[in-house]
Amino acid sequence: MTTEPRTFPPRPLRGVKATYARQASCPSHFAQVVVDFEPWEEGVEFEVADTSGVPGWPPEWVSELHEAFGSGVREELAELDPGTTVAVAVVLRSIKVHEVDSNSLAFRHAGRLAVRNALVEAYGPPPRPRRDRT
Repeated sequence: MTTEPRTFPPRPLRGVKATYARQASCPSHFAQVVVDFEPWEEGVEFEVADTSGVPGWPPEWVSELHEAFGSGVREELAELDPGTTVAVAVVLRSIKVHEVDSNSLAFRHAGRLAVRNALVEAYGPPPRPRRDRT
């Protein structure tokens, strides 16, 4: 937890990758994304690049995956420390899908994971808990 105010992202974070894969049982889940986090006005602006389509998939299915990804991003950003100001444009650059295992839930999780990966890139890993050795 941070004690000083900060803004996310502190600088452009480009090419952040996130893969959510849960293959242990049915249903399985798979989502892979590449996303940019750009400093912007306060709040969250979500954009989809032309390169984030999926050949052979109907546009409405792909749109549903994009929306789920955006929901995951917003959910994770809403849980940041109270001292963090979110001022970001999120640009979804590309997605990869599995013909059976990709679904909205997987892309929602990938959105949350993308934010976590961007936070590590921006601020470093979170502090590890210290064991009391008394």
